Amino acid sequence: MAFTYFLRDLPTLELAVKHLLPYTSGRSTVRVWDAGCAMGQEPYSLAIVFAESMGYFGFKTVQILATDLDNSDLFGPIIREGVYPAEELQRVPEALLKKYFRPATQPNSYQVVETLRSRISFRKHDLLSFQPAGREFHLIVCKNVLLHFNAEERTKVLRMFHGALAPGGILATEQTQKMPPELAPLFEQAAMEAQVFRKNGGPA
Repeated sequence: MAFTYFLRDLPTLELAVKHLLPYTSGRSTVRVWDAGCAMGQEPYSLAIVFAESMGYFGFKTVQILATDLDNSDLFGPIIREGVYPAEELQRVPEALLKKYFRPATQPNSYQVVETLRSRISFRKHDLLSFQPAGREFHLIVCKNVLLHFNAEERTKVLRMFHGALAPGGILATEQTQKMPPELAPLFEQAAMEAQVFRKNGGPA
């Protein structure tokens, strides 16, 4: 996936977190899977949304697993270091830039603060294995990935996401990804203005 700048499609990320938090209040851990994370701009954008929504102490309960096929073996080191060119942060408001980034030693670059970096881990994972990267996730974000699959593959991946979500967990996909009719019994649309769905089956 080509996720090339921070805070891309911010409204969808904000809606996903908004609909998730009432169901995870009081939990010791909030488990998140960002599937198809590329070089980390999306999981870090998601971490910023969580931190802004939950505050410092609440955010400490969030664990974000970022996965991608990563044939280059570059994504993991980039995400762990958290250093990005300034041009990728052009859409980050000045207040958030000062709060969550520091000038890096590399020219014209910034490093994500440790508070965010400590909440994100990276693992290589192939969505077309149709095996989840874990279980009992409260939120799964998969954006700008499913469009590269055929209809049968998309349905299998979405069904796999359903199995990986905790009851009542949230799934967020790109705006162009409609839920296949055969999966309608598995999810309900949580936000009508975005492709944000809740797994049927009670609170997360």
